[in-house]
Amino acid sequence: MKRESKVLSLSPILYVRHSAQIGANMTKYIFVTGGVVSGLGKGITAASLGRLLKARGLKIAAQKLDPYINVDPGTMSPYQHGEVYVTEDGAETDLDLGHYERFIDEDLNQFSNLTTGKVYWNVLNKERRGEYLGETVQVIPHITNEIKSFIYSVGRKTQADVVITEIGGTTGDIESQPFLEAIRQVGLEVGRENAIYIHVTLVPYLSGSDEHKTKPTQHSVKELQGMGIHPNLIVLRCDRPLEHAIFKKIALFCNVNPDCVIENLTLPVLYEAPVMLERHHFSDIVCRELHIDAPAPDLTDWNEMLDRIKKRDREVTIGLVGKYVQLHDAYLSVAEALRHAGYCFGTKIQMKWIDSETITSDNAESILSGCDGIVVPGGFGNRGIEGKILTASYCRTHNLPYLGICLGMQIAVIEFARNVCGLTDANSGEFDELSSHKVIDFLPDQSADIQKGGTLRLGTYPCLIQKGTQMYRAYGQEQIQERHRHRYEFNNDFRDLLASAGLRISGTSPDGRIVETVEVPENDFFIGVQFHPEFKSRPNKAHPLFKGLVNAALSHQKEDAKR
Repeated sequence: MKRESKVLSLSPILYVRHSAQIGANMTKYIFVTGGVVSGLGKGITAASLGRLLKARGLKIAAQKLDPYINVDPGTMSPYQHGEVYVTEDGAETDLDLGHYERFIDEDLNQFSNLTTGKVYWNVLNKERRGEYLGETVQVIPHITNEIKSFIYSVGRKTQADVVITEIGGTTGDIESQPFLEAIRQVGLEVGRENAIYIHVTLVPYLSGSDEHKTKPTQHSVKELQGMGIHPNLIVLRCDRPLEHAIFKKIALFCNVNPDCVIENLTLPVLYEAPVMLERHHFSDIVCRELHIDAPAPDLTDWNEMLDRIKKRDREVTIGLVGKYVQLHDAYLSVAEALRHAGYCFGTKIQMKWIDSETITSDNAESILSGCDGIVVPGGFGNRGIEGKILTASYCRTHNLPYLGICLGMQIAVIEFARNVCGLTDANSGEFDELSSHKVIDFLPDQSADIQKGGTLRLGTYPCLIQKGTQMYRAYGQEQIQERHRHRYEFNNDFRDLLASAGLRISGTSPDGRIVETVEVPENDFFIGVQFHPEFKSRPNKAHPLFKGLVNAALSHQKEDAKR
């Protein structure tokens, strides 16, 4: 008993039941787990709930706990995990955080994404520094305490009324067990009135017998209960409406209140999810279970946005030229930002996913001519680069609206250097270290020896925009803040040469040292930006650059129709 007390006293958790931070107005915690299969939409469910609670006047923070052993998704292939989402403070995170920011419209931070790799990294470093005072380091309490500390940290940092935490993976996975144990302990520490558990499961439909099946949900909930977690709400993912008997059956066998079984139906537009869930009184029930007294959600702006989406009567085709186009989630935020811009103009965005490796000088026109605008998004590595350069060349010479993001900006610079300035071997140091004209090269003071993970220029940086430029017309202001994720920059050794040949440097760092944006003034819309504007686009607040591209695409379409 003596030893047990000592361990507890050494715990890094500062947030205990009788802490001064615990009281009538303490932070509430919502944990979202998933069962049966992966990819059910836990992130959309969590994001929708965040939107509903924010619409009730509550301050919301959200986070994702991922069970994989990578320290973060920064070095993972997009084929493995989709895009890497970057927060304002430079954390490389899971793509679900993009859903959280787009739905809730709150900037997330470094405490918004935690992986098993980061947990063990932190714990082992503490052990090496002697912070555990010679204790045997174990999964319980040290790993679980680290997870709990992270969960509590986001609430403290943001002063949130409610913290929504999604647990990645599927209940029953061995990797998720420490996270599930940690959130069980959180519920015990803060009290039942301050923490609830929402379990999202699949209810499959068997066409042969023409019925939905509840057994997978029942088994998943029992698995969760076996770990000491008893869901307060069960969200049923389904492709067609469920029969009333299904709700009663799951409530009975899973030991939840009948109104705590919620239908989550597949929708044509994912931004309909909050409204659909609220029809089932989702946020009402959550507030009741958490003893939150808050007014009904004001969804006026959200519903107005949904009305605009429904009334879209035009369509433009935007080509997205990349090397991961087989997996659309690799460019999720870019695609969403384009759709957001489309909402502003009553326009459906028809995405044309173009593999840059398939583009040659012989077929570039036939592939690209059917597009009303082009996006070349960010990326790393030299695969498909020449196809992207051909794309930028076609857009520049045919006045086809072009938005180059990060690598897409660098591609525009390389193309201009080759074909306008006559530097035929112009390239990036990333692709050709031996090039005599590296118009794109390492950040200052970096070298090829640097590790890949966490060493990029990450997070939000200011940018000064020149008046009278396409950039200024898009933003309408001289200073902006945008998020970055890159290692290579515009090489200032070639700045004067490219500018004198007609490439407009329209945006720089405040000290003028770093080139942030370039454009071709002769074109209606040809912009390259070193940052990632897609991360700051919201469905009801479309990003200026994507609005500019879609507007230019509509004009291009109109001109094409006249010819």
